[in-house]
Amino acid sequence: MKNSNNSLKVLVATSSAIIRSGLSSVLKRIHEMNIQPVEINSVEALNNYVQVQKPDILMIDPTFGGWFDISEFKATNSGLNSMKCIAIIASMIDSTQLKDYQETIAIYDSIETITDKLKLLLESEEEEKESDTEALSQREKEIITLVVKGLTNKEIADQLYLSIHTVITHRRNIARKLQIHSPAGLTIYAIVNKLVELKDVEH
Repeated sequence: MKNSNNSLKVLVATSSAIIRSGLSSVLKRIHEMNIQPVEINSVEALNNYVQVQKPDILMIDPTFGGWFDISEFKATNSGLNSMKCIAIIASMIDSTQLKDYQETIAIYDSIETITDKLKLLLESEEEEKESDTEALSQREKEIITLVVKGLTNKEIADQLYLSIHTVITHRRNIARKLQIHSPAGLTIYAIVNKLVELKDVEH
């Protein structure tokens, strides 16, 4: 994770002034992370800002400006590949339309939940940068255990309070690190490494 001395540039982009100011206020209260939130109220302002500054994280309402195409936005603005994108969920949205976001934050999430999601997002970024031979993180071991027990990505996401996208990212990292690409292979790995007991495995 970024050093706590380094400020984290976070854009909060939504047409709702209440959500913008509320989320910015919450971010400033996360003392273990030095977050500098910037409120954005239009797509034009967003485009202008990223021309000058490269934010670390973009928190944006997927319905911003009608419908916000995050992939197209990153493609047309250079230097944003490392920017993490979080969808602000303020209304019912089809989950398939959130596939290009690394995480989601709902307007009813607690400050603890938001903090955990941000930490995990930044930790997974560092894990991706580390070598393929790096040992599994504690979160990845938890996910292997649940996969082996037969839980779906959605069930794992619900149990660990993660987004499905985050679970899929972790599973991709696990496959890359272990070079294991099947549930059966993961089961053998988990038993050999005592992550689960034989009786816990779904038959």
